Amino acid sequence: MSTPSSYADLRQTAACHRFASNRVSRRTWLATTGGGFGALAFQALANDLATAATHPYSIASTHHAPRARRIIFLFMHGGVSQVDSFDYKPRIQSEAGRPLPFKGLDHLDATQKNGGNGIIFPSPWQFRQAGQSGNWVSDLWPEVSRHIDDLCFIKSMHTKGVSHGQAVSMLHTGTDSLVRPSMGAWISYGLGSENADLPAFVSVAPPRGHGGPRNYGPAFLPAQHQATAIGHSGQSMRDATIRHLENDAESPRLQLRQIALLQQMNRAHLDRSGGDPRIEGVIESYEMAHRMQAVAPALLDIAGEPDHIRNLYGLDRKETADFGHRCLLARRLCESGVRFVQVSTPYVWDQHGNLESGHAKNALAVDRPIAGLLSDLKQRGLMDDTLVVWATEFGRTPIAQGSNGRDHNPAGFTIWLAGAGVKAGYSHGETDDYGYYAVKDKVHTHDLHATLLHLLGLDHERLTYRHAGRDFRLTDVYGEVVHPILS
Repeated sequence: MSTPSSYADLRQTAACHRFASNRVSRRTWLATTGGGFGALAFQALANDLATAATHPYSIASTHHAPRARRIIFLFMHGGVSQVDSFDYKPRIQSEAGRPLPFKGLDHLDATQKNGGNGIIFPSPWQFRQAGQSGNWVSDLWPEVSRHIDDLCFIKSMHTKGVSHGQAVSMLHTGTDSLVRPSMGAWISYGLGSENADLPAFVSVAPPRGHGGPRNYGPAFLPAQHQATAIGHSGQSMRDATIRHLENDAESPRLQLRQIALLQQMNRAHLDRSGGDPRIEGVIESYEMAHRMQAVAPALLDIAGEPDHIRNLYGLDRKETADFGHRCLLARRLCESGVRFVQVSTPYVWDQHGNLESGHAKNALAVDRPIAGLLSDLKQRGLMDDTLVVWATEFGRTPIAQGSNGRDHNPAGFTIWLAGAGVKAGYSHGETDDYGYYAVKDKVHTHDLHATLLHLLGLDHERLTYRHAGRDFRLTDVYGEVVHPILS
């Protein structure tokens, strides 16, 4: 295989063997524009490039007919307890205080009391069947329960990694320890953005710990596929913004001249490199940042949203206002053409103690905003081509840690999906009678990734990138599409 001379060529040869792009090659564009062009000339060329760079959503740009056009990924950081949320297990109520009748995970020796199996800890919340589907949901989720017939549960998730760092990395990048592109970066690489003035991947309040930028980074993919971050998960959304988006110190005309000069230097560097796609990626990132200056500030400003929409997301209540702001931004971003929007909670779900007060506070903060997001997407007709994914890095044990907490449990937990391409009101897989181990129709994180790509029209085995002498993919050498959940 010959060495690719441009990023577009590399995507055609080393990636999916599916791109027939008419995009202007970066090297061609830089070579033909020459050096020393003025601000007005650069503006015209930037507009032309933006038009050429648009990667429209169409069946021709995917491996197969897509079911979803975009994804909103709601990440509950810390480990939500499945047996206190959506995985109803009557036996942990009826056998509360008894030893677990089988051995748990090896990392729980302290929890399991000197080699014992641990003491069953009942859920503090009552479970009820909701909707026509009759799926079980605890009183932690009164607002989400109203949408129970829209949700597609996977109750047999399992993952690699007993620590948060491992499991968070696994969920976001497909590996528990290596530096690999994030899921959103792969989707950006495979599909591009629908809006030439916005990135394909935005992370709203991403985690600062447990991998931090690695969870939304591009690793060895070209730089433009890294998420554009809006604030971070521990920051109030009142203060969150895209860093360095605006430059009040210089006039727009001077900024255009500065970026024109920068492109001249980039052209020389690119030529010396022989067309290194990583350099092309950096150049494209600069161009995207320049184009975003014209549209992103208004997009991030939610002040113009009517009161009934703000209240739908819980912006009228102190407890829900911050996460409601995040979810409302997700809707606005998706509506504007962003392919993958990641919305994270702070690292708050890790209740090794005080489960009842901790989970109650955390669920209160997100329950109404999530329900509002689902309602808003439906009323706008966006659920037809938008997939919402609610996930956490792992679950919790059905046995007690201390007197009133639960330890990490990667062996069996629950996530749910809603919207484009998945069965509504459906529940897939099961854990054992105590909610500890996934035992029926098990779904690994690799399988989840393969399924999400499939819904977007991408074959996880063909979406590859050649790096360090071999083809890499999000699912490594694993993963199967979970066909039973597809509508």
